[in-house]
Amino acid sequence: MIGTIVNTCAIIVGTLVGTVLGRGIKEKYKSALYNALGLASLMIGLNAAIANMPKSRYPVLFIAALAVGSVAGTALDIDGRFRRLVERRSRRGGGRNLADGLSAAILLYCIGPLSMLGPVISALNGDNTFLFTNATLDFVSSTVFASTYGLGMVLAAPVLFCWQGLFWLVARLSSQAVSDALMAELLIVGGLMITASGLSLLGIKDCKTLNLLPALAVPVVWFLVW
Repeated sequence: MIGTIVNTCAIIVGTLVGTVLGRGIKEKYKSALYNALGLASLMIGLNAAIANMPKSRYPVLFIAALAVGSVAGTALDIDGRFRRLVERRSRRGGGRNLADGLSAAILLYCIGPLSMLGPVISALNGDNTFLFTNATLDFVSSTVFASTYGLGMVLAAPVLFCWQGLFWLVARLSSQAVSDALMAELLIVGGLMITASGLSLLGIKDCKTLNLLPALAVPVVWFLVW
């Protein structure tokens, strides 16, 4: 778990640094940083999806996952519930911005090849290289996020810890629980979700990415059935 702990601490430290720096960063520079982060999200997301497409045993599964997941997420109003929950716990007038930031940050931190494969490789082989690399990226990202959204972005850290801890625990208990084929499908869907988050950061399209979260369950159910 050392890799996950380091990754979590990197987000906490990055958030603290970003909160302090944010007081002296002009809006135009924050906007520039978010444009850069949005473009990076597009690249990371598309790369994860495209790189894993050749590994997919079911090339149309990601389409079904996104369709079913988006309908289920919209019906459950995950995005709306999340925003309202954050708004109730945020300063008046700043809740929606914090909700936007947490939504994008949690997806960016959690749904990616390094964050998902890292804990599995750590549990099976004791190799934390992926997680240490991810920690470096998340430190930079959390600094940028916190410079705009503030200290509340630290709430993404425990989410990351639980997410990676779940992958680590499952892989530790059963080396067959997370197969390469299932991981490929999850990375395709997750990569497209990161891409959607990038579009939102760039102000191109608000895809309400949190409503897509149930899509991640579709490949899992599919593999359990088959």
